[in-house]
Amino acid sequence: MSVSAGRYALGPETGRLVVRTTRTGLGAKAGHDLTIEATRWHGVAMVDPADPAGSSVTVEVEAGSLAVREGTGGVKPLSDSDRRDIEKAMREKVLQVGRHPAITFRSRRIEGTPESFRIEGDLELAGATGPLVVEGTLDGAHARGSAVVVQSQWGIKPYSAFFGALKLNDEVEIHLETDLTPEG
Repeated sequence: MSVSAGRYALGPETGRLVVRTTRTGLGAKAGHDLTIEATRWHGVAMVDPADPAGSSVTVEVEAGSLAVREGTGGVKPLSDSDRRDIEKAMREKVLQVGRHPAITFRSRRIEGTPESFRIEGDLELAGATGPLVVEGTLDGAHARGSAVVVQSQWGIKPYSAFFGALKLNDEVEIHLETDLTPEG
């Protein structure tokens, strides 16, 4: 089934929005590479397969809804206590959700084909706005997209522990996978 032109609702009911982090530093083996999922988010895709430039995408994530789903690597498995501590640090220190409750992406330009497209847009994250490029594919009504966010470009200091011996890489990967569901 191919997608017809129209307005499509995006959110956790139709797909997943995840962030993947990796670690660096002398103490990297003590930490974990994390998979973090946005549990409350919504968006709209205006799709015109015949004219990708006439399409648009907007996504808003509730910053406090990011939940640690998995931690790989590390000397010991990620515990529930570790998850809670990481989520608290992410909300309070990294994203400062009290001051910046939403993370928003708005497309400015879309080019390519439904099978392989590029979305240029603006990401508002932790009180700063900057350009972000999403590379995507559409297989029938199933859309996939990914982007790399360099945290420091948004004024975010990557999380570190053990006096800087363990820290997250500045680059984090964002992945979106969703079924396009007509709005209505």
